[in-house]
Amino acid sequence: MTDQTPNNTKGALLALLAYAIFSTHDVVVKYLGESYSPFQIVFFSTLIGFPLAVFMLMRDASDGNLRPKHPWWVALRTVSTVVTGVTVFYAFSVLPMAQTYAILFASPLLITILAIPILGETVRFRRWAAVIVGLCGVMVVLRPGSTPLDLGHLAAIVGALFHALSSIVVRKIGQDERSVVILLYPMMANFVVMACAMPFFYEPMPAIDLGGLGVIAVFAFVATGIMIVAYKVGEAVIVAPMHYSQIIWAAIFGYFIFGESLDRWTVVGTLIIMASGLYIVLREGRSTASENTPVLRTRTRHDTGTSLRLGPLLRRSQKSPSAG
Repeated sequence: MTDQTPNNTKGALLALLAYAIFSTHDVVVKYLGESYSPFQIVFFSTLIGFPLAVFMLMRDASDGNLRPKHPWWVALRTVSTVVTGVTVFYAFSVLPMAQTYAILFASPLLITILAIPILGETVRFRRWAAVIVGLCGVMVVLRPGSTPLDLGHLAAIVGALFHALSSIVVRKIGQDERSVVILLYPMMANFVVMACAMPFFYEPMPAIDLGGLGVIAVFAFVATGIMIVAYKVGEAVIVAPMHYSQIIWAAIFGYFIFGESLDRWTVVGTLIIMASGLYIVLREGRSTASENTPVLRTRTRHDTGTSLRLGPLLRRSQKSPSAG
């Protein structure tokens, strides 16, 4: 037994550091997205990140093979992750960073909705109200009819939806499937699907851009490792909301690097989405409010399948001390 008193301050600070690194990762994605298709960026990000993933997965000493116990659920998660990777990377390449984050922040709202049919979660009035308010916040950001909506906005919405679906599937099968199965299939699918797209989208890359792809892989790896420590030392209800700090980095990076400015409605809509998401997290943190705590247990940001997913790694690390 290794129970210890949570250090929420340390957990929150580590999470803030991890999300700062993740936001820098997204800056590189956006920079590369100005010159290359998301298919090419996802392909090389997966290719470069794969050795790091294999190194960590080699430490999985649990018995079993790579055959899924729930093949259809694993297939659904794999497809969802591949779609998330392409759509999120594309959204970052064409939309302002703050606007992309604002739309992706809708994932907890969608997770709450999807948990009803998939997990049998009971969502009562207060959480339903938070979901509706949050979705209204998304509409404030998008302002359909008053501003032109393009493929980038659609990509961000699709990315948020499929990330939510992927997260719920992991919550559904995570206790039965080996972590290596949950982690490896999306990475392999990304590699195969994007490789098939390469003849149509490939553009030669100079050394500096190849280095940028390396930065994406390393930053994702490092930030994921920090997040594992954050969740081990702090309570999830404290650590999880730290992902909203990315909007601050989006404003800073967007302004100084890409010349983007925050418009009033994006700020208002983002605050509404954040408030509703925080409320859902805090409600799930109460033992009687949610049976499955689907949002609270989604311990990763948008899951693109180009790097390791936090939840399975955290579960494995918590089990490892008792292996002997």
